[in-house]
Amino acid sequence: MATQWEYATVPLIIHATKAILDQWGSDGWELVTVIQGPDAGLVAYLKRPKDA
Repeated sequence: MATQWEYATVPLIIHATKAILDQWGSDGWELVTVIQGPDAGLVAYLKRPKDA
C-alpha cells in the first residue's frame, strides 16, 4: 500500500524561522519547500505520513 500523506502550510516569522521549523519537525513534519506568500512573507509547506 502506498504511503498516504497529510500536509500543512505554515507562515514563517523571519526572526523565528528555525524555532518554528524545529517545532514542526519534532512533531514529525518534513519540510517540502518554502515560498513567498501573497503578503510577501514566507510560507513553509510540510508533509508527514498519515497514521494508519
